[in-house]
Amino acid sequence: MRKTITSYSGAALSAMMLFIVTGCAKFSDREFSVDKPESILNQEAINALPSLKSLINRTASPNFRLGTVVPANTYQTGGSAIFKIADRNFDEVVLETEMKHGSIVQTDGSLNISGVKQFVDFAAQKNVGVYGQVLTHHLNQNAAYLNGLLKGASGTTVINFESDALGKTYVMTGNSTSVVENDPKGGASKVLHIGNSTTPANQSFPKFPITLPAGIKLGNCSQVVLDILAPGSGGLFGSGMRLGVNDRALTVYGSPSSFGATDNSWFTGGRIILPFSNMNLTPAEKELTSFTLVLGSGTGSGNYYIDNVVISWNAEKTAAEKNTIVSAELNRFISGIVDSTKSVVKAWDVVKDPMDDSNPTQLKTGIGKSQGANEFYWQDYMGTSYAAKAFQYARQHVNSGDKLFISDNGLESNLAKCNGLISYIQNTESQGAIIDGISTQMHISISTDKSNIAQHLSLLAATQKLIRISELDVSLNGTTTSSATATQLQAQADMYKYVIEKYFELIPPAQRYGITFWSPQDRPSGATWLANQPVGIWNGQWVRKVGYKAVVEALEAKGK
Repeated sequence: MRKTITSYSGAALSAMMLFIVTGCAKFSDREFSVDKPESILNQEAINALPSLKSLINRTASPNFRLGTVVPANTYQTGGSAIFKIADRNFDEVVLETEMKHGSIVQTDGSLNISGVKQFVDFAAQKNVGVYGQVLTHHLNQNAAYLNGLLKGASGTTVINFESDALGKTYVMTGNSTSVVENDPKGGASKVLHIGNSTTPANQSFPKFPITLPAGIKLGNCSQVVLDILAPGSGGLFGSGMRLGVNDRALTVYGSPSSFGATDNSWFTGGRIILPFSNMNLTPAEKELTSFTLVLGSGTGSGNYYIDNVVISWNAEKTAAEKNTIVSAELNRFISGIVDSTKSVVKAWDVVKDPMDDSNPTQLKTGIGKSQGANEFYWQDYMGTSYAAKAFQYARQHVNSGDKLFISDNGLESNLAKCNGLISYIQNTESQGAIIDGISTQMHISISTDKSNIAQHLSLLAATQKLIRISELDVSLNGTTTSSATATQLQAQADMYKYVIEKYFELIPPAQRYGITFWSPQDRPSGATWLANQPVGIWNGQWVRKVGYKAVVEALEAKGK
């Protein structure tokens, strides 16, 4: 069988190969072009922006510092996100509570500064400044320790017949006798027998020499209590119990029976109670530390027994004593933490939140309010001069040239409070204190009145002091992170930009200490303050938000 073979001419074969080759080349060179979403392009543009601190003109604003709050433990790992963010963008860092009294002062009053010292030393190694926060505040204080120092001593002085010999006698005010005997009811204790069957006590009472413990005065004594055994005709009824001091007229109380005592039975448990307040002691008598106590049942036929005579006292400290104690404690705390950190820390908030929100010309007070476990109002004990003392204590320990600030909140929304703070600063400085600067905290929202922000910055600038925005964050009026809209986040960015621009516009260069971001990152859901609130210029994953772009624009426009 003949096989047929199809052949191609050279030209045909060449044409076929050319088709194959050029066809394949045309397919492999084909390109697909897809536009990136605008949101990705915008984020890439934000990510490409420079770091914040690189935008500051150090010649035009030589004192200016950008700062942020950091957690001590996480920051010190060095490789953490917060360390990298802070190192790239900020000049100085601030601890939220770790430098406060409540974190430093231990249960026994000792100062544990080791953790803070480790933190500031780490920051110094990284060439990062640390701002001191805060020396005198009413929150985050070791209130339990301080209140314990202010408690008065309390106790009792007991007239103890057990230590007396049987047959010992006490002097009487009139007739008859008072003799230490065994309990007539067969008890194991010794008791005092007042009067006797032969010569009943006729309105006659035993005298007891009393010497109170050191520091305790008669005015500190609240009452006398005693046990009594009295027959119906020998002191149970009569004209009432009597109590006296030295030679003054005796004060009359109810009879033993009126307290519940019954015929010829021991009435124990300290239920015969004779308050000293009934006696209307004179000022001189209240100062007595030794005196004669006169005590007994008012009857003309006294023949009864007493035991367990107890004087109760409570030595409340005076206002002057409390002032002295609290002032010394504040000085001890300030000197301890300042001395331990001043090689690194060159500026402090010395007093924070002094002015009352409702009555902004007056100081805050804890009097009449239910205070939290860690609240302590130094001013309630030290008076209006507490700030002057705090600044004087701090000034004695800081380095020459270090800066000391007074801080308050809500000044941008309450201009009366802003003016109240300025007046208080003037009053404090009239007492010899030197205040270098004012920290305006500025926890604000997207709806904060911008005109008030500008006015309060102008008021602060007029003091000619250093001005620091110390705790800047912008909330969305309670909107949580998951519910925040693009419009709200843009409004937040606009507010950040406005605040920074106005700061540079209204605060003269020589007065610009700086701006600190209180929460650079959106708050997590487990935070104790502003939980799950998108207040930062970075989100929870440290991605720059549109607020970061606004801050850059403000610094580019004004920081130069």
